[in-house]
Amino acid sequence: MPNLEEIAEAADVIINGYAFTRDGEAFRVLNLNRPTSAAVLGATGEVWETTMDDIELSIVREYLARSLKYMAA
Repeated sequence: MPNLEEIAEAADVIINGYAFTRDGEAFRVLNLNRPTSAAVLGATGEVWETTMDDIELSIVREYLARSLKYMAA
């Protein structure tokens, strides 16, 4: 299992402690401050998998929408 440092290094962007990593057509999101909180989102922000509550999920979806232009294609 990768450690948090490896995940952070591999992330395309990190915003307020959330590591966003492009994985094909999906984006993997991990809360680096609480690693049990994670999500897999589609390119338009649709939720594919998550362990986040609704409030946290809303926050990371907004972060994703704002940061797509900075992510590797």
